[in-house]
Amino acid sequence: MSIILDESTPVVVQGITGRIATFHTSEMREYGTNVVGGVTPGRGGMTHCGVDVFDTMKQAVAATGATASIVFVPPPFAADAIMEAADAGIEHCVCVTDGIPVQDMMRVKRYLRRYQHAKRMCLIGPNCAGVISPGRAMMGIMPPHIYERGPVGVISRSGTLGYEAASQLKTVGIGVSTSVGIGGDPINGSSFLDHLKRFEADGETEAIVMIGEIGGLQEAQAAHYARDHMYKPVVGYIAGLTAPKGRTMGHAGAIVSTVGESAAEKVQLMRECGVTVVKLPSDFGTTVPKVLRR
Repeated sequence: MSIILDESTPVVVQGITGRIATFHTSEMREYGTNVVGGVTPGRGGMTHCGVDVFDTMKQAVAATGATASIVFVPPPFAADAIMEAADAGIEHCVCVTDGIPVQDMMRVKRYLRRYQHAKRMCLIGPNCAGVISPGRAMMGIMPPHIYERGPVGVISRSGTLGYEAASQLKTVGIGVSTSVGIGGDPINGSSFLDHLKRFEADGETEAIVMIGEIGGLQEAQAAHYARDHMYKPVVGYIAGLTAPKGRTMGHAGAIVSTVGESAAEKVQLMRECGVTVVKLPSDFGTTVPKVLRR
């Protein structure tokens, strides 16, 4: 099964009439994603990319029954789009937008907490590649041809390293059950821990690849959870072993500011928690098959 979406999941594209959204909506529909509508304020009533466009998310959900959305909205307005999706009853929202102000994301996090945990929308991103269930559906900007359907779940802060892992696995004949890009911003929606729980409960997933980087404590929390609550093997990689303290690397959230946030410290903790650590990103294709055969 898929942990987030499959070919039957009804998806709404927020900001659908924009140039980037138009391109990726066409890609998603061609891949098999069940895109049922789009939202652009002021464009309600028109048809775009073969689906109806609505002025608001509540109108779109009421008319289409959508349970998932993907946000292609410029940074100044993206936070409002995410909160509008939550208000409309969306269950899973992917936000690929980069450059959302940190204070805006703080407001989003506080806003989502007004909902009971069971009814709280799962936000994936921002600044992420999205989600793909190979051979079924995708909500994101990843190149789908590099993904093969199979038993390995992938969670990554880095979109390109997530692509690299999927490509190497396909080369050695191993596929992916679901790949989730959680994004590299300082404040994001869902974490490694959130998706590890889903993969552990997923009957199709047999192992998980977790790709982290310097900055933040998400990887440490995930490693402790894997040690204490998971039976499935976890393969981890941390980018930024040579990054000095205080250096921002790629993502806005990839900066070492306190104890436990460097790559070396994360690698050591992951090993202590029983996670198989990949030293180089070129080693995914050789390491994951060994873990699966155990």
